[in-house]
Amino acid sequence: MVDVVPLRQRRRPRDVTAYVGMVIFLGGWAMMFAGLFFAYAMVRVKAESWPPPGENALPIALPLCNTLVLLASSATLALALKAVRGARPQALKAYLFASVALGVLFCALQLVVWRKLFAEGLKPDSGIYGSVFYALTCFHALHVLVGIVGLCTLLPRALAGKFTVQSHTPVRIWGMYWHFVDVVWVLMFVTVYVI
Repeated sequence: MVDVVPLRQRRRPRDVTAYVGMVIFLGGWAMMFAGLFFAYAMVRVKAESWPPPGENALPIALPLCNTLVLLASSATLALALKAVRGARPQALKAYLFASVALGVLFCALQLVVWRKLFAEGLKPDSGIYGSVFYALTCFHALHVLVGIVGLCTLLPRALAGKFTVQSHTPVRIWGMYWHFVDVVWVLMFVTVYVI
């Protein structure tokens, strides 16, 4: 008797290689962000007060909204993966578009935050407070932009019906990247804006 394995559970060697490659890639970026968070923690620990005297506290309302936007984009991307695995190509397209749109909205809101703080005098060269803030948030925004480009590369193939239950590894791989970027943002929001 032959065991019947559902099609979506069969993994081609190149799919496994892509998955392992992304895990290694994200592990490297996790170490990079860990280094940045560690440096930030050292600056905070050594500071007598935070924010430093003469500096305003960072806003929290708009970054909180941005956090919700990014979490929503993770949810829509998870739904996109579920849609492709469930042979629902129209839902895949809709969820991919939603994820891209939410990613763009995140970047636009981040620009609003930066512009407001810059106008108030918090600049990358205005001391450790500004340099740490912009280093962390700009580095993260760069990763969000890479994720948006990656998701945009999926859209033409989704529109053409190229992704199937059996063949959708790029959706899975870019989903892993996007969720990683979201987790980093949540940690950044808590450590930079809240604590």
